[in-house]
Amino acid sequence: MSQSWTDRMIRAAKLESELYEEVEADEGALGQAAGVVVLSGLGAGVGTLSFAGWGGLIGGTISGLAGWVIWAYLVYLIGTRLLPEEQTEANPGQLLRTLGFASAPGIIRALGIIPFARTPVFLVGSVWMLFAWVVAVRQALDYRSTLRAVVVCLIGWLVQMLLLYILHLLLRG
Repeated sequence: MSQSWTDRMIRAAKLESELYEEVEADEGALGQAAGVVVLSGLGAGVGTLSFAGWGGLIGGTISGLAGWVIWAYLVYLIGTRLLPEEQTEANPGQLLRTLGFASAPGIIRALGIIPFARTPVFLVGSVWMLFAWVVAVRQALDYRSTLRAVVVCLIGWLVQMLLLYILHLLLRG
């Protein structure tokens, strides 16, 4: 039943929809999903170590965990309340697990420590994670339509950016 954590991360990065169904159903996989988010955050931190320092590594990992939880709940609300399909049935735990594993491609950002590679590596990692999020959302929300999963991700991203902007304004002022 349960495969190794490494195998699951590789399958998540390969965008295997079966993996996302597997972790959606595996209530014991939340710790593994959180671990993937931490590794992805550490990857980004290592990739920016030369200019963000150790504070960026630690802060980025902590904010990555917080962002994951916020993202999962946003997607849950948008996907189950605003844009459900007839067969949509999900809970926040399912989205935390699937979206956590969808962070697996972000580990590649550690290669950003190579100065000339930072921008392309972060671009590739970000786009790859976006694709993984769409697959994770489609599977967790039992969507038939990939386009609907894209729309949920887009709306969620816009809401999250708005919330971050408001938080930024509040902290500055």
